[in-house]
This record gives sequence, structure tokens and C-alpha cells, in this order.
Amino acid sequence: MCGIVGVVGNSNAASILIEGLKHLEYRGYDSAGIAILSPDGQQIVKEKGKIRNLEAAIDWDAVKGTCGIGHTRWATHGAPNQLNAHPHQADKVALVHNGIIENHTALKVQLSKSGHKFLSDTDTEVLAHLIEDFYDGDLVHAVQLALGVVEGAFGIAVTHVDEPDLIVGARKGSPLVVGVGEGMNYLASDVAAIMEHTRQVIYLDDGEMVTLRPEGINITTISNEEVKKEIQEITWDLGQIQKGGYEHFMLKEIFEQPQTIRDSFRGRILTDSGDVKLGGIELNEWELRNIRRIVILACGTSWHAGLVGEYLLEEYARVPVEVEYASEFRYRSPIIEPGTLCLVMSQSGETLDTLEAMREAKRKGAKVLGITNVVGSTIARESECGVYIHAGPEIGVASTKAFTSQVTILGLITILLGRRSHLSAERGTEMLQELEKLPALVQKVLDQSDAIKEIAKVYANHTNCLYLGRGVNFPIALEGALKLKEISYIHAEGYPAAEMKHGPIALIDPQMPVIVIATRDGSYEKIVGNVQEVRARDGKIISIVTEGDTAIAELSDHVITIPATMNFWTPLLSVIPLQLLAYHIAVFRGEDVDQPRNLAKAVTVE
Repeated sequence: MCGIVGVVGNSNAASILIEGLKHLEYRGYDSAGIAILSPDGQQIVKEKGKIRNLEAAIDWDAVKGTCGIGHTRWATHGAPNQLNAHPHQADKVALVHNGIIENHTALKVQLSKSGHKFLSDTDTEVLAHLIEDFYDGDLVHAVQLALGVVEGAFGIAVTHVDEPDLIVGARKGSPLVVGVGEGMNYLASDVAAIMEHTRQVIYLDDGEMVTLRPEGINITTISNEEVKKEIQEITWDLGQIQKGGYEHFMLKEIFEQPQTIRDSFRGRILTDSGDVKLGGIELNEWELRNIRRIVILACGTSWHAGLVGEYLLEEYARVPVEVEYASEFRYRSPIIEPGTLCLVMSQSGETLDTLEAMREAKRKGAKVLGITNVVGSTIARESECGVYIHAGPEIGVASTKAFTSQVTILGLITILLGRRSHLSAERGTEMLQELEKLPALVQKVLDQSDAIKEIAKVYANHTNCLYLGRGVNFPIALEGALKLKEISYIHAEGYPAAEMKHGPIALIDPQMPVIVIATRDGSYEKIVGNVQEVRARDGKIISIVTEGDTAIAELSDHVITIPATMNFWTPLLSVIPLQLLAYHIAVFRGEDVDQPRNLAKAVTVE
């Protein structure tokens, strides 16, 4: 959620920090700040709102120093204002923090009795005071002692005026990455913040801490045991996180989907034998044939992708599947039986709820397979095996291309497992050949963006919307509704079309747009009836139909067509118009599409 940047070396720290924070804006935030150390002391500048506000508040002639830390805050404890913005200060200590200190109330009472004065409403300030309380000339030791007392999750960067060439970082449940340079070293919550300066990085694991000085870094556990870590090289280009001529990152990422879907399956399909090869799945043939149950753990958009996977896996691989909200999984004493495979899905690979659910599944003996987009992320490192979706950096907070890449990977896993049970080589080949056509078919849908924009203009000022789908398109209805909610702030709900009669039909009137995903499949005749029910109550109907459809088109106020494909891959086409519709509506409403209010790209708190 929040963003951290730190730098120590021989260059102007303030400009590097501001530049790094700008690369983290996509994560979602409501305030920002920096702390700069120099031999003359410490300067802290922080402001509510966008980084441009912080940049304007800095006296660039006065803020000099080669060591500093910066932060973008997404409010948890305390309102989003200047006082609660990070860095927080306690005497000579400055600290930035991602996560939550769960026992901050008790610690605050204890520290207040000792004479500490608190200025903010945050849990983070308590940790700064705790470190200051333990400080006796050794910042590393003070941080270790303080972290032995606090409970909760943290990714922190800490400085002290008396040690002006030192940054101490530590993590538990919130990501931190170290950037290694020559005479300059960096710390960040996301490689995007530092990759303009170095591509050599080290990912910290939970329970580890790092000291950064101009001359080098040292990594230990928080309990001061030595740790050997490998340096990894970032291979993607910074240009991939630029807008490339598009008005918004979200629109760019929607239009990247022909390529990202192709990247998801490239080199992984064996069309001639109707089979799939996923190198990250370290299961032998016996294990693959003896999977008795699959549990998919995810949140938000990834959970919707998991629901699509449930339809695919049960129908074509004949394995029972449960899709669980990761945030609920570990709190309900889940039953994990022998032969259970857990698919753990997160775009960032850092979603805390999903990470903790994965750890609980492992504790209970499940085989865990991670599906994530970010190389080196915590889920990628801690899962026993896994598959990268290869969607590239996704900057827009509302996920689009990661969703379709996740669905593509779930389709490949379905074919992989199906071919080890009842799925014939001929059928597998047919499915893979159809997949190879998908990028071109997605482009045909994207070519309708201007027409979808005209539909969006009609409904931009409505306040409610209903999305309906059946079968594998029901999760797409949920995802479409989520996209509209996330970026336009219009209330929207997704339902199985047949469930409309069990409540939501009461809402249907001329002011209620109803988006119906009504592609040609086994339930087509049923959904025609559902559309007629909406029509009879004067609801406004926007239908997503297969090219050549006439029955539903005649009943609809607006029609968007998608090319015909086998039902297995339909979600990869039917979701595209819903992404575009949500995007264009949000733009017409004047909303901040890439950084919607209250949301964050990587949700690293419970």
C-alpha cells in the first residue's frame, strides 16, 4: 500500500527520493514526506495530498544531504493530513513505516508515562519513540530491541541524526527491496522506485533487516544472525511503466492485453500433443494425477479470476474446486486433506491476506502453487512452486491485464491437469489452437473502444448499475461491477442472471442500467428470458453478445459484440468491454482513473 524509498551515498538525496516517490504513486496514497540527514542535522518535509504538493513545499536550496528516507502514506490510523504523514520523528530518530503496529495503544501509554510526547494519531509514531527510547549510540541495536517489543506487520526505514550516513531497514509482512550501487545504496518497498539508479537488487524476507551505508550493505535477521542473500537483476525496462502516449495507465494496460495474454502462454503450450508445460510447477506426474481437491486463495480481482478457474477446472479437469477469500481462510480453521493443492493468486505477490492464507495452508500440509506477476515477490519466494503470469508492470490501481493473464494461466493449468485424467489430446489441441487466436480476437474487441465510449457517455451520471452473467460469465459480471465501483464510484453489483428474480429485480426501473453478458453457450436461451424480464420492467439493457446475435440484440438498448470462441476462453473476451466501459465512464465523470480514492495497488495490511 504505502511506499518507501531510502538512499545513502554521495548525491543529493532529496531529488532521488522525490523521483522515487513519483514512481510509487500508482500504489495509492494520501500524503507524502521526506527526511534528509546531513552533518548539520535533520530536515523533515511532509504534506497532505499529491507528491507535487510535497515537491512545492521543499526549500531546495536548504534541503541538502546525501542520506534520506521518503514515504507515501495510505491512511490506516489517523486522518490523511500533514500531521499524520510520514516520516515520523522522535527527538533525533526519523522513521517511515508500511504496515500496522497492533499493540501501539499499550506502548503509547507506557511511553507517555516515561515522558514521551506524541503529535500524531498514528501507530507508526509509537515505533519511532520506542526506537529513540532504546537508543544508546547504536541505531541498529535500538531497532532490534524495538522490533522485539512491537506486534504486527512492518516494513520500515529508520535514520538517526548522530549516524548521518546510515539507514536501517527491516521487514515483517511488508515488502522491502535493497538496491545495490557503487557508492550509493537504496531501500524501497518496490523496485520501481529505485531501478532508475540500479538494477542490482536484494529482496528481504520476513524477519530480516539491513544496514545501508555509502560503502556497502549488511543483512542479518532482526535477532542479529548473519544472512547470505543473492543479488538479483531487474530485467524489465523503466519505459514499461510510462504511459506511452495513452491518457492513463489503465487505458494503456487495457490495450496491452493482446500482448500480455500472448506472453502468458508463450513457450508453455505444446499444441501438437494438446498439452501444457509449466516449468514452475514442480510436481511429478504421480502428484499431478493424484490431486483430489483444489483450493484457490485470492482477494479482489484475483478472487474473480479464481472463480473463472473454478468453472474451468471442475468441468475440464474434473477436480473439485473451492475459491476462498484469502482474508477469511485462515480465521475459520480450514480443512486441508491429503491431495489438496492450493493455488495462491496475487498480482503483486505481496497481498498480506493472501500471503498469510498461503502460510496457513502450508502449515496444514497443503501443496502450494503461487500465481503472481512480480518476480521476487514474497509469494513467489515462499510458495513451493509457481507460475509467473508475465503481464509486465501494472500501474493502474484497478487491475485489468493481470486479470486476463491470471485467467489464461488458470486455463493452462486446467489443460495440464485435464490431460492427465480424461481430456483427450485432440480436445487439448483444439483448446490450445483457440488460445493462440485469442490475442487477435481481443484486439477486435479493443477496436470498439470509441463505440463503447459513446455508450459510457449515456450512463456516466447514473448512480447504480447491475451486472448479470451465467456460468463462466458470472465471475465476469462480478469483475465488471468491481471495475465500475473502483474507478467511477458508482454503486454496482454483479449477480448470476437467474438470481435477479430473488431480490435485485426490485431495483429495475428506467434509471437502472443492466449490463448483461449473454454470449452463445449452453445457457443462452435462459439468459434471453432474463433479459426479457428486465425489458418488461423498463430497465436499460447493455448487452455483451457474440457476433451475429439477433435475439438479445433486439431486446437491448445498446449492444457490444465479441468474436465467437469456445466457451472455455470466452471470459478473456467478455471482460474487455466491461473494462473499457468502466474506464470511459470514470473519465466522463472526471475521476482519477489510475489512482482512485481510498484504494492501493498492493494491499499489505489486513
